[in-house]
Amino acid sequence: TLQGADSALVVIDAIDGVKVQTEKVWEFADEFSLPRIIFINKMDRERADFKKVVNEIREIFGSNAIPVHLPIGAEDNFRGVVDLLSEKAYFYNADESGKFKEDAIPPELEDDVASYKEELIEVIAESSDDLLEKYLEGEGLTPDELKEGLRVGTINGSIIPISCGSAGKNMGVQTLLDLMVACLPSPLDRGPKKGEDPKTGEEIERAPDPDEPFSALVIKTITDPYAGKLSIFRIFSGTLSEDSTVYNSTREVKERFGQLLKIKGKTQKSIPDAGPGEIVAVAKLKETVTGDTLCDEKAPILYKSTELMPTIIEFAVEPKSKGDEEKIFSSLARLQEEDLTLRVYRDEQTKEMIIAGMGEIHIEATVDKLKRKFGVEVNLKTPRVPYKETIKGKARVQGKYKKQSGGRGQYGDCWIVLEPLPRGGGFEFIDKIVGGVIPKQFIPAVEKGILGAMEEGVLAGYPVVDVKVELVDGSYHSVDSSEMAFKIAGSMAFKKGAMEAKPTILEPIMYMEIVVPDECMGDIIGDLNSRRGKVLGMDSKGKHQVIKAHVPLAEVLRYAPDLRSITAGRGMFTMRFSHYEEVPAQLQEAIIEQARKEKEGSA
Repeated sequence: TLQGADSALVVIDAIDGVKVQTEKVWEFADEFSLPRIIFINKMDRERADFKKVVNEIREIFGSNAIPVHLPIGAEDNFRGVVDLLSEKAYFYNADESGKFKEDAIPPELEDDVASYKEELIEVIAESSDDLLEKYLEGEGLTPDELKEGLRVGTINGSIIPISCGSAGKNMGVQTLLDLMVACLPSPLDRGPKKGEDPKTGEEIERAPDPDEPFSALVIKTITDPYAGKLSIFRIFSGTLSEDSTVYNSTREVKERFGQLLKIKGKTQKSIPDAGPGEIVAVAKLKETVTGDTLCDEKAPILYKSTELMPTIIEFAVEPKSKGDEEKIFSSLARLQEEDLTLRVYRDEQTKEMIIAGMGEIHIEATVDKLKRKFGVEVNLKTPRVPYKETIKGKARVQGKYKKQSGGRGQYGDCWIVLEPLPRGGGFEFIDKIVGGVIPKQFIPAVEKGILGAMEEGVLAGYPVVDVKVELVDGSYHSVDSSEMAFKIAGSMAFKKGAMEAKPTILEPIMYMEIVVPDECMGDIIGDLNSRRGKVLGMDSKGKHQVIKAHVPLAEVLRYAPDLRSITAGRGMFTMRFSHYEEVPAQLQEAIIEQARKEKEGSA
């Protein structure tokens, strides 16, 4: 969670430049006012274009984004970087060791270095009144003033340094790390952390001081094969000692723990205490999950957690081995504690176990973790669409159940009127019996029989919705009538009435917002039309278009890879359930046939 960070490194591709996802990440960083550095990566790749990407960055994110490093060469000829402030050139070894040597700036870069450095000095001067006054009076800024001005400007957000390199070839990484150390803030630089009083909602804050009341935010949860569940948290204020009790203000519970752990890679080291700025872990907190606030119960505070993006792709999960269902569900639940962008649930209608995530790679990585951590193997398949059924007409029908087989018989008789309700109307049952033709004690049984019949519609066996049923007439037998007989009569009447009242199938319609580059808009709209989508409107957002549409779920179950293909990976979307609509008549027969095959297959 970004709430636990003091700063951010934004990595941008030297070929594709600023993507929709980059802008979303930027918005998250803005939400928490995080100082940041931009790293233009993949300078060694074909079509890498530093100047083009820098111009795009400045156009979208502002002119305070300014290069502090320039690339030496590009594509196959990328060899290193120039530090503008020191005017030193660093040539990296080709062996990917990350080692480099300092040498003279190549002659072909001298003009660029002079131009970019002058602009950098101007931006640094504008970050401070004292420096600006000195700069405007024509006095040169000293190297120390430039370094300090760059640091202060980065911390207060008036400057966003741009570095470059190739992470894959370990070129420019060391110069980036040096820049991060020089410019990004320590916990003390960030000052007090704002939160709220859990009871009043009033804004309060905690200074990064070991003598302040303890407060921390859980930034990650992992499952360790030996220690079990580990909660990793960032301390904002106060001091925490081993063998302590903390208060979880998010869930309003106390949590006790033993060892306090410092994690470095795969190693864990027990420590006696920890203070502001430190990231530590404790084992086996029962109620605590990622995003929760831990604090001193006597001085409670609640920190805001990052709002998660909705999941964009779902799969139904089936065990490869029979009998593993519960193990799979419990294992996925533990992985969900580690990864808040993962969603696991059981669909009430289809009874399928569903796993939802941020993309196919995310789901594949989760399946791999299931096997590696818990020894469980699964198959993934496209989830079934939760269709529903309803009626479009009106019908008056009788349901009569009469059985005589020696001794006491069974008798139930009811007349009902079925009518459609508006979409989303659910179910209404109205008792219009007069004169006691059906005794009051049997009327709930009729309703129960109708509700039972509504669980499986007459067309394809999907649940029936948006129906009003009036119980208008009937008869009974003083000896043979029973609750069971009237329940069966109610069920018979509804099934008969549903067939006569123009039954139809409904499908879920999703509301989608698709963000794509301007040049892809025509292709996206054409694709949505081919999926029976209805475009509701469009908005401009920088160089992108936001397309809003209603689309049937059946048409977008695997939309993520299709969007990636259409936009070459430069689009993104969000999707949520909107409402149900009638399936076009020409498509209903295929749905009915598929349901019949599934029923025969499970028989």
